[in-house]
Amino acid sequence: MSRKDSSPVVPLLLLPLFLSFGRAYSCLEDPAEAYRLSGAVCRLTYPAAAVLNEKTTKVIEAAFQHARYPSMQGEKSLLLIGKVSFGLENLEIHNLSIGRSEFELVPGKGIALKISNVSAVFKGTIQYGYGSWLVNLAQSLDLEIESQIDLGINPRLYCGKGKVAADTSDCYLRFHKLRLHLQGDKEPNWLKKLFTDFITFTVKLVVKGQICKEINKLADILSDFIQDTAAHFLSDGDISVDISVTTAPAITANYIESYHKGLTNYNNTTSALNESAFHPSQLTEDRMLFFWFSDELFNPLIAAAHHDGRFHLNVSAGELSELLKTSLSNVTVDSIQTCLAGASAELRVWSSSVPHLRTFNTGSRVTAQACGELHCGGQGPPALFFETSVIVDVTASYSDKKLFLHGSPKKISVLQAEIPSQNKVLQDEAQVSFIKEAVEKVGIPKVLSVLQVEITRLLDKQGANLFDIIDPEVLPRDGFTVTKMDFGFPHHLLVDFLQKTLQ
Repeated sequence: MSRKDSSPVVPLLLLPLFLSFGRAYSCLEDPAEAYRLSGAVCRLTYPAAAVLNEKTTKVIEAAFQHARYPSMQGEKSLLLIGKVSFGLENLEIHNLSIGRSEFELVPGKGIALKISNVSAVFKGTIQYGYGSWLVNLAQSLDLEIESQIDLGINPRLYCGKGKVAADTSDCYLRFHKLRLHLQGDKEPNWLKKLFTDFITFTVKLVVKGQICKEINKLADILSDFIQDTAAHFLSDGDISVDISVTTAPAITANYIESYHKGLTNYNNTTSALNESAFHPSQLTEDRMLFFWFSDELFNPLIAAAHHDGRFHLNVSAGELSELLKTSLSNVTVDSIQTCLAGASAELRVWSSSVPHLRTFNTGSRVTAQACGELHCGGQGPPALFFETSVIVDVTASYSDKKLFLHGSPKKISVLQAEIPSQNKVLQDEAQVSFIKEAVEKVGIPKVLSVLQVEITRLLDKQGANLFDIIDPEVLPRDGFTVTKMDFGFPHHLLVDFLQKTLQ
């Protein structure tokens, strides 16, 4: 509802914080204190983690395939043989396959991840020599290394510089098989076998170091990607939301839960949040993903949208005539009928004060004041001006990738009504009642319909429609809103991420 090519940023109710990361903020040690300063909370339950784990193999494959294995050189004195020297170059991975991935949530720590039966062939070139003389190192021979590996990673989640960070240093590879063959020689003689057995020890160290390094790199890239995606998702134009975390995530055997500031940034100012109502008992474990939003997050967001001129709506004469065909019991004001007869007539409506939201178990109660002007074309004064105060209970739902808003007016007052072209204040009770009834039966439904379309458009613009959201529920509660859902993570999103990241 705007004169700009943008949409109102009232409830950005749905989707992904997904353990979103934020920027600089001191991490609190006391959970109760952190709850009090959290405007948004995300709970990811074990079934959701299982869905994400299904995609883990793709990330591990990318780590193996995109790891850069440095050239290796070494030498050693062996009994009877003398000095052995070698150099390995141009190692590349081929025929990669991964068996299965298993994980568990480790309470108070992080995630234990095990990738079993990673099979791969490394190919490259080798320069080597042994004995009392040295073979010309410029001579290269083909090299193949068969491997079968188990990979274990135990990321530790913690709060560092205001973001959820993952320490992946606890990374290990267990080699079930690592065999080096020269020039396709599958049955080397004892001398070559002695030599290749020596080299494989160095190869193990290098492969382990590079794979774990690449996994750590991908973890950092992925966290930055999630952070940027979440920040972008909750931003539009000059309005953004600071989702820095307030404390370390809570980890149980059944869920991971993160806590976020949820402060609105607008025109170089940041809102304050002093007394959030959050407590972990307000969320359950019966769905895959939960978002908890405080009213103290939404109200500054609504205020920023108001000050940014987002809550403006222009209705053409033709559309207004259709809307007024709604069964209204009161008599239409004569000046309105005359004005609407012209093709260039237009109704302009805007919020005249900052709307306020207060959520109860029955819905979010919105209190607002709005002004309207009916223009008949040309530069003259409007044919009608009015200002109203409304209180309406709004509930939200989301299905088929669309947001739906349902309104139930509780109180409507006409604060002012006049015909500026005649310098006349409307005092006739029937005419004032007509404006009041039109606001209730036509105005509020129209505004909500525009809001739901524009918010859906904004959600799509930010990528919410790319996720498979399953049976979402938006539950109003006393002072906060809970959104819970199941979801499917589209494979193509992970593929796109890896392609863009690892090009």
